[in-house]
Amino acid sequence: MQPAETIGMLADYHFPPYITLAHMFHAPQGWSIRNREMTQFILQYVVDGFAHYPVGDIPYETRRGDLLFHRPNERHSIIKEDHSPYVCISLVFHFGTSAFPYEELFKHKHLLGNFADHPVETMLSQLVSHYRQPGLVHQMHCQSLLMRILAEAAQAFETGTTRAKTDAITMPKLVLIKNYLTEHYNREIQIKELEDVSGLSKNYILTLFRQHVGMSPMQYLTWIRINKAKELAIHSSLSFSEIADRVGYSDVHTFGRMFKKKTGQSLTQFCSNLIYS
Repeated sequence: MQPAETIGMLADYHFPPYITLAHMFHAPQGWSIRNREMTQFILQYVVDGFAHYPVGDIPYETRRGDLLFHRPNERHSIIKEDHSPYVCISLVFHFGTSAFPYEELFKHKHLLGNFADHPVETMLSQLVSHYRQPGLVHQMHCQSLLMRILAEAAQAFETGTTRAKTDAITMPKLVLIKNYLTEHYNREIQIKELEDVSGLSKNYILTLFRQHVGMSPMQYLTWIRINKAKELAIHSSLSFSEIADRVGYSDVHTFGRMFKKKTGQSLTQFCSNLIYS
């Protein structure tokens, strides 16, 4: 369907961008798409897993956090491997007769970067949640979120190649701390433990994380817990209270408030947004 043909079918859309699809998709075993061409823009974000994603003659391997963008009429395929899951957020949109300066923003690139634990990831989930609800207000939220996502991705893309090289001594210590948080996310962690693990002071650890991770160590721990909770929700039959316990929360209500505050939706809404076929 051509972009112009979709406008009359979109309730509550009075101006661009026109979003014709926004969903989270859980690919079943053996699923793939080969040599597809669409007449609209596509943003594809990997929530979990791995897939080969060639666009034209350019091969890409996409993993959790990767955000891929392609233009109308670009031939592409999505090929998941049998041993790996593939959960993605797909956004399909166009600007009607208005010109969208995508080459100025993205310089002919498709893979825009990795946005795991980045505000873009939260905005994508929020957009899917709003898209499922009728009414002008929700559609305006969707449009606003899409433009913010494009702006954030463009800014990250523009600055990503100009970041200064990280000090060779502190980077291994940062990795050490991140690994420690990843290994012990299911219990309470004190900043003193991070000092002992790295040999760095509290203030230096906080500075290091803000510079290179964009958040504090405890905020990073929260993001780990959120993503572990998402993985458990997708790949297990655990109850919400069991998931909360697995990711370090003894009180399911505290876990629920944290999850909604950080993602913009409840774990129930996250699960209901999953599409399996």
